[in-house]
Amino acid sequence: MIGKREILDVAATVGLNPHVVEKDYALGWALAGIFAHPELADSWVFKGGTCLKKCYFETYRFSEDLDFTLLDAAHLDEAFLKRVFGEVSAWIYERTGLEFPAQSQDFELFSNPRGNPSCQGKLSYRGPVSSSSGGLPRVKLDLTADERVILAPVRVPIFHPYSDAPADGITVLSYAYEEAFGEKVRALAERTRPRDLYDVVNLYRNTEARPSPSVLMDVLRQKCAFKGIAVPRASDLDGHRGALEGSWQHMLGHQLPALPPVDAFWDVLPEFFGWLEEVGAPGIPAAYAAAAGETVIRERTLRLALRPVPQSALEIIRFAAANRLCVDLAYDGRTRRIEPYSLRRTQDGNIILHTWSVESNAHRSYRVDRIEGAQATNQTFSPRYAVELTPAGPVIIPPTPQSAMPRAAASSFRSARAARPVAPKRTANFSSGPTYVYQCPVCRKKFKRKTMTSALNAHKGANGYPCPGRSGIYVKTEF
Repeated sequence: MIGKREILDVAATVGLNPHVVEKDYALGWALAGIFAHPELADSWVFKGGTCLKKCYFETYRFSEDLDFTLLDAAHLDEAFLKRVFGEVSAWIYERTGLEFPAQSQDFELFSNPRGNPSCQGKLSYRGPVSSSSGGLPRVKLDLTADERVILAPVRVPIFHPYSDAPADGITVLSYAYEEAFGEKVRALAERTRPRDLYDVVNLYRNTEARPSPSVLMDVLRQKCAFKGIAVPRASDLDGHRGALEGSWQHMLGHQLPALPPVDAFWDVLPEFFGWLEEVGAPGIPAAYAAAAGETVIRERTLRLALRPVPQSALEIIRFAAANRLCVDLAYDGRTRRIEPYSLRRTQDGNIILHTWSVESNAHRSYRVDRIEGAQATNQTFSPRYAVELTPAGPVIIPPTPQSAMPRAAASSFRSARAARPVAPKRTANFSSGPTYVYQCPVCRKKFKRKTMTSALNAHKGANGYPCPGRSGIYVKTEF
């Protein structure tokens, strides 16, 4: 299990409460355990807001629950669920030390509005931050077996940017992107909650991943028919605006580093429904013209060799760009309000942030390594260029044969079923266990550590003189 310091560092970087980040960490390992289990890997399909965050868009609201459509209705059985989650919990603990106590797991079966069984589960966990607090936080499971799956599920790698992530990543069986989008539009029509409005508008704004309106409409029609509701139109939602505005802060404020105004999302709905119904084709701004040799940086995770301040600032800037919020950028001793658009590497190797200056009403670019800080504001902007700071879109693994744990390894679930997990043994052998690689942001030398610590000993740079770098940037974990 990662240390408390790593959770606190990530929380400071993304501007969220450490307990929200810890839950994101626990969700990632819960997904790893579920999709490593041979009885669940091919029959549980991940969906919902957490699916969007973990599978498709890293720059997104943090979510708290795990929603699944079960392809095998026999899994909606309390005895079955207690058994497999006892095994999943033991598997996770054996690999990480993150504990989901079996005695704190609860599964409540009930009849859904269609008269069929569904289940709400609660999994308590003891993580790096919560281990020292009173009550244990919980992950909520929402399980249904009678949802209509329109498109073939896909295998997708999840975002789990923590130092103890498996070397080969974590892969889940997920709703196809088009189906996840359609499900969110259906949810917006049926219950009109703040997170549904936020999700639909964010999905629509990500033009590079946007499906064709006819494909999305086909999925939406089938989703609505299954629920027995009409396909929504923009005017159908008007009566819900007051309630939605009243709960905007309460339901979204803790999931985002800065809460955009509700108007910035509500006012997009007429444009979205016009596009969906193919009665209007909103223009997409062109990208800012690239200089010779300039390349756009669009990695899903920005792992740049930068000192902590600009690395943290980049995460704030990227979030603001996705949410169409202006940023107060600290640079060269003063603060500038900017619209963020693009991160690019120049021909000479510098990393440049392209922006529009609100004060000067003109294009401005800034060297990322000279950024002193950034803060998202609640001032919105309408893009005048393509926003290139968000991830390029969903990354999908082509369908393959069984990709969960090998059958030979499945016995680890059986053997641990009834036993209380025992803390992983630590060995004094320096050559065993993971090795953490840090890089000096000044001289770029790399250092290997057996513990997660960014402090660097005194060392010399490439020029032979003492290097002033004293804090390293985490690069990777080697096993």
